[in-house]
Amino acid sequence: MSFCTRLYACAMLSLSLLILSSGQPASATSGVTVYTPNTKVSVPPGQGIDYSVDIINNTPEMQNIDIAVNGIPKGWNYFLKSGNLAIRRIAVLPGEKKNLSLRVEVPFQVNKGNYRFSINAAGFATLPLMISVTEKGTFKTEFTCDQQVIEGKANATFTFNTEVINRTADKQSYAFFARAPRGWEAIFKSQFKQVTSVETEPSSTTSISIDINPPDNIKEGRYTIPITAGTSSTSANLDLEVVITGSYAMELSTPSGLLSGRITAGDSKKLELQITNNGSSELKSVAFSATKPLDWNISFEPKIIDRIESGKSVQAFAIIKPDKKAIAGDYVVTIVAQNPEIKSDALFRITVKTPMLWGWIGILIIGLAIGSIYYLFRKYGRR
Repeated sequence: MSFCTRLYACAMLSLSLLILSSGQPASATSGVTVYTPNTKVSVPPGQGIDYSVDIINNTPEMQNIDIAVNGIPKGWNYFLKSGNLAIRRIAVLPGEKKNLSLRVEVPFQVNKGNYRFSINAAGFATLPLMISVTEKGTFKTEFTCDQQVIEGKANATFTFNTEVINRTADKQSYAFFARAPRGWEAIFKSQFKQVTSVETEPSSTTSISIDINPPDNIKEGRYTIPITAGTSSTSANLDLEVVITGSYAMELSTPSGLLSGRITAGDSKKLELQITNNGSSELKSVAFSATKPLDWNISFEPKIIDRIESGKSVQAFAIIKPDKKAIAGDYVVTIVAQNPEIKSDALFRITVKTPMLWGWIGILIIGLAIGSIYYLFRKYGRR
């Protein structure tokens, strides 16, 4: 075998031994091995890691071994147990192994990075471990919402879906408060039930829905509703925003509220109308129309009202002219005020009278009839 061939074989053998040794569990020449499969893990702040640790005695004698966890960062907690008992020393028979459980709790207030520690079988073996914390952590509460701004009309209910995240080491009982403007209502619900507080375990999330109801006559605009989820030790705030696009409400009546009138057939009557904007939005381009008896004529002054501000009233006139041949009696006229958003109607009872001339003519005809009967009675009554 040439020198180069021998050199290559030695190099390959050394590399193989190095690979094999790097993959083996920690052990000393004494034959005691400390083993766990997960020697490097990645977790977020506040997470607990559970290790299953085997202590293996490969010697021909029983070994009484002191077990310790060294290098745990300050402020971290750990628990080393055999069954339900905390353990510091363990006896292992020849050729056997004992299983231990190790729990390491990463605190919430921790910096991002790699943290190293080890499990030591004193005088026998050491097993190095590493925990990689994926982000910087804090001791706090988080209050989040998937959609913090909702738009709608004043008479709508605005529902916000939120989450309370307990990033502390203790169970928290969160109480909810809404600093809403006067007249607003905030209702908190958990699992479809109305609540004022909820309990949330460490590293857990509780879903909360919040129903916001604005006052009836709220005007258009943007309104901020500050919400707090708090305990005696921690709290979080969330600003919800409601955008009121306005509500539409209109009433058609008369200044006196009287929906009736008297008119003579063939004449015209000017009926005063009052249109009131009871909504929160301005009304624009309000037009009039009417349902009327046959051959009647109804017109309006003005035909269209350009604008009516919220809470204001505007006057208009309906000019009603019945058919000149209309029979005396009561008639119903429907007047409608509307624009693309809303309409309002009112029923008016119109009492029609016949003209005075026809009344006198009727009286004259009756008189003539009576006179004719009297004349006939006088002339022929004695026969």
